[in-house]
Amino acid sequence: MTFQDLIPIAERIAARLVERGESVAVSESSSGGLVSAALLAVPKASVWYQGASVTYTPNVARGLLGLQRGDLPEGMRSSTEPYARFMAGRIREKLRGTWGLCETGAAGPEGNPYGDAAGHTCVGVVGPVEASFTLETGLSDRPENMMLFARFALERFEDVLG
Repeated sequence: MTFQDLIPIAERIAARLVERGESVAVSESSSGGLVSAALLAVPKASVWYQGASVTYTPNVARGLLGLQRGDLPEGMRSSTEPYARFMAGRIREKLRGTWGLCETGAAGPEGNPYGDAAGHTCVGVVGPVEASFTLETGLSDRPENMMLFARFALERFEDVLG
């Protein structure tokens, strides 16, 4: 899989968003900005792409997204579907998008501090409808997982858009 494989998915997403007059804001972590890069590779992305954060650490979540300790519901942690939906909603609100899209996981080569194995990611979509999804690649290859996570996030968002 290469970055070029993500572009056709992003183009289809862009077409749907333009057709509907909608927009998307992105919060990603383990995909490292690849979701946003694919979306921004589509010409005229400024019409429907609101912006993004690569929210890789709690400091970024606090600084860029204004999250405080009490903002997360009790027991919620990163790399889960509830967290992905929460962060999708937060980025949507902050950047005033029709849709919020979040990816959060463990790219590898080891798992994350929460006990998730490398190759684990969760995607959340919040907008006119909400959805979340989990992918387990079973791989420890960090770059490959990052690409797979980005593709998974884009494909799930495309599915939700219908």
